[in-house]
Amino acid sequence: MNKSFYQTIIHNLQKIMRDNNLSQAQLAEYAGTSASQISKIINGTVKLSINQLSNIARELKMTELDVITYPDRYEKVGSSEDGPAEVQVVLKLRKDKRDQVLKILYGDNDIEILNN
Repeated sequence: MNKSFYQTIIHNLQKIMRDNNLSQAQLAEYAGTSASQISKIINGTVKLSINQLSNIARELKMTELDVITYPDRYEKVGSSEDGPAEVQVVLKLRKDKRDQVLKILYGDNDIEILNN
C-alpha cells in the first residue's frame, strides 16, 4: 500500500509516541494544542501544521527531518563554514545501469579503474 507523505509523518508520530511511551496528551502539549486535536490529527480529520511538527520535534530534541524519516536520523556530514560540503548518495543499480551512471560521472577512462 502506498502511503502519502503526510500519512508517513503521522505514522512516524505514532511510532515515536509508542517508542517514547508518550500519551496523546503529552504529544499535544509538545505540539502546543489539545489532546482532542492530536486525536483528530492522528485519525486524519485535522491536518498537522508545520508549526506543530516543529514544536514536537524541538520538545523531543529532534529535527523535523528526523520526525519525517523516523526511526532514521539525519546526520549532517559537513558544513559550508568548514569548506566544501560532503554529500553521500547511495544508489542501488543493476550492473548495466551502474556502468551508465559511472560513465556519466567519470567519463570513459575511469570506468575501468572503478570496476577493478
